[in-house]
Amino acid sequence: MLLLLPPSETKRDGGDPDRSLDLADLSWPGFNPARRRTLAALRSLSRNRASMATALGLGSTQLHEIDRNRAIRTSPVMPAIERYTGVLFEALGADSLSEGARGRAARCVVIHSALFGLLGADDPIPAYRLSHDSRLPGLALAAHWRAVVSAELARPPGLVLDLRSDGYAKLGPLAAGVDRWFVRIVAEAPDGSRRALNHFNKRGKGELVRALLETDDDLADTAALMEWAQATGVRLRTASDGVLELTVEEIAARRG
Repeated sequence: MLLLLPPSETKRDGGDPDRSLDLADLSWPGFNPARRRTLAALRSLSRNRASMATALGLGSTQLHEIDRNRAIRTSPVMPAIERYTGVLFEALGADSLSEGARGRAARCVVIHSALFGLLGADDPIPAYRLSHDSRLPGLALAAHWRAVVSAELARPPGLVLDLRSDGYAKLGPLAAGVDRWFVRIVAEAPDGSRRALNHFNKRGKGELVRALLETDDDLADTAALMEWAQATGVRLRTASDGVLELTVEEIAARRG
């Protein structure tokens, strides 16, 4: 099973003060030439604070992100699954996973970064700011990542659940195939109608990932996933070709 997650805009500060970014420490070493190009483009952009603020869409309270990017090669690192914050990662709760679930995260969780491409959960990365729609000088992120990421995602056998946002999915689409699913979160109203969620879909995805990591079941294919969902009360269903819907209660979504 592979669980493909988006990153988050927000990142936790700090990390191991004795270590800094080393591309040799990251999974998928074949991505390193592309990673060097994005790092070089980000470094070039960092020379002008006003240009970087505009390119990254930073508001007046986010200008500290410029300093993070300027220090990206020397700042401390921590595992990617701990670096990213935000609703999805808070619901996943990496710091409170059981030992077995944390080990499964290291094997199964992949985070799709606009800066680094695909990352393993334990890959040591610094704090940075770069989004799927950021504008880098001389480098279009979608064209830069699409082919290499899609090719890599076509390799792993077995079940793949794509929990990325549309923006990150465009940086490396997951090809259709057996046991490959895009996961959509919907809320069910008292009258039985369903609606797609925006902010709260991240929470639903994080809770689903946590539940999948905490199970001892071997979820090697779609049949095993659906059996697990039925046994645990997780409301998963096939919505269309290549799309699984996770239904959450409307009241829970509103409570947030």
